[in-house]
Amino acid sequence: MSLTRIQNFSISLDGFATGEPQSLEAPFGHAGQRLHRWMMATRMWDPAGSDGVDNAMAQRHEHGIGAEIMGANKFGPPGWQDDPDWRGWWGPLPPFHTPTFVLTHRPRPPMEMEGGTTFHFLDASPAEALAVATEAAGGLDVRIGGGPSVVRDFLAAGLVDRMHLVQVPIVLGRGVRLWDGLEGIEEGYAVETVSSPSGVTHLTFTRRPGVADGA
Repeated sequence: MSLTRIQNFSISLDGFATGEPQSLEAPFGHAGQRLHRWMMATRMWDPAGSDGVDNAMAQRHEHGIGAEIMGANKFGPPGWQDDPDWRGWWGPLPPFHTPTFVLTHRPRPPMEMEGGTTFHFLDASPAEALAVATEAAGGLDVRIGGGPSVVRDFLAAGLVDRMHLVQVPIVLGRGVRLWDGLEGIEEGYAVETVSSPSGVTHLTFTRRPGVADGA
């Protein structure tokens, strides 16, 4: 059965998943790469990196994924919709290797990239986008890739089966928070935590049996 998953999604101690302001020069705003250094220090990212719990968690990012959904702000900086030549942050070989659905109020034709990634641009609700992505995933899982507003929307709609968050021991103070409006969301999930020597905490949320979509 296909699952809807969030994987390796980093947040600060105060709940921010990105800083501000986002720009072409600063994709994560004032946060820079501080939310992602834990992953960049693993063997998955760097052959000379660590091989502990962080690496084990990081390696799950690609496992079993057949499609991805992301928001407009993950695909590009503010205003990318006005640039017909913008093809994403990642160059000709994006790291997704699956059909990837970008939620935007200004759709454009699909964009086929190297390595199996095709970007599809949808003006759709979370449920509508998930239905399209699930069909494209061919029985594999659908990853909700972010940013935080999109993750929050899918959580609020009750569409997430499993979520892996990484709480990074930094305070950002501003940006876009994950948890706003999601009071009590943990009640629908079994939550496990694992602390890492790197200082991050891995939190895994698994939907409790009997909790229906949208509940």
